[in-house]
Amino acid sequence: MTFNGTWKIDRNDNYDKFMEKMGINMVKRKLAAHDNLKITLEQTGDKFHVKESSNFRTLELDFTLGVTFEYSLLTSCLMLQGSWTIEGDSMKGVFNRKDNGKLLTTVRTIQGDELTQSYSYEGVEAKRIFKRG
Repeated sequence: MTFNGTWKIDRNDNYDKFMEKMGINMVKRKLAAHDNLKITLEQTGDKFHVKESSNFRTLELDFTLGVTFEYSLLTSCLMLQGSWTIEGDSMKGVFNRKDNGKLLTTVRTIQGDELTQSYSYEGVEAKRIFKRG
């Protein structure tokens, strides 16, 4: 399965609780919940180019499946290190926070015209659902 496409945020499920567990303050959580995030994924074999643009920041990154890299989540203060793999029809990211070593798992799946990005951190599960756009 290819993950190529542009995806615009449609809705969140338990995202505020997830961000709270990650240690994101209330102001940033409220802003992030209404960030109008758009993700563009470009896949060439096992290499990806990702562009994330929102009301608050634009980030571009390149990575190769199975190769460890660093990534900042929401703020430059929250650094992660890990990698993405393909498991069946899903793209799975396993990351460790650099500040405390705790594990964050992210899974991207596509069903029809929706991309679901699921998060798991310290027992809190959340989803962000995007529409193809």
